[in-house]
Amino acid sequence: MDVEVLHQPDSAIARVTLGAGEELVAEAGRMIAMSGYINASTTLRQGKGGGILGGLKRMVAGESLFLSVFRSPTAGGEVFLAPKLMGDILLYQMTGSGLVVQSASYLASESDVDLELGFQGLKSLFSGESIFWLNVSGHGSVLLSSFGAIYEIPVNGEYIVDTGHIVAFEKSLKFEIRKATSSLIGSFLGGEGFVCRFQGQGRVFCQTHNPGAFGVLVGSQLPPR
Repeated sequence: MDVEVLHQPDSAIARVTLGAGEELVAEAGRMIAMSGYINASTTLRQGKGGGILGGLKRMVAGESLFLSVFRSPTAGGEVFLAPKLMGDILLYQMTGSGLVVQSASYLASESDVDLELGFQGLKSLFSGESIFWLNVSGHGSVLLSSFGAIYEIPVNGEYIVDTGHIVAFEKSLKFEIRKATSSLIGSFLGGEGFVCRFQGQGRVFCQTHNPGAFGVLVGSQLPPR
């Protein structure tokens, strides 16, 4: 499988070229074009994180109940994928170590990559962000999407990131959700709210824009119903 990301960072699109018999699993509705001989199907994805239970979990997290599977019978089949929002695409290579992904940032992956929806508990609920994250494991390529550009932060010790800007982070890192300042009122008046404090060694991938903050801004400009 060969992946080329075009038009980065604000309007990224991924061109995936499949080998003979290779499969690409993607979030339903993300395909925008493909070779005429590609076999496309919709599935609940059997296996780890799959089946009816896995599909229902994804739906609860605000994702599609189904996943799309694209299979090329011959080498050279192309599939073009684009994210929901205008932004960037990150190509991450899974080598056995785990990756934690904000559920809305998953775009696609190779068939040997396992997806399992995880509940991060009240620490995520209180942050005002999604309480569900995808635990990604296995081997192969994973495509993640963002709102705005994606940038990488190497953590060696401790680092703090605004919760609304997190796309994914490596499972070698420990994390906790906390107020941006010692004062709860000061955190909100300062516009920061809650942050995620990472500890350990690994990488955090962030997006330049906060989808939640953007939604509040746009919503405030709309006329009342």
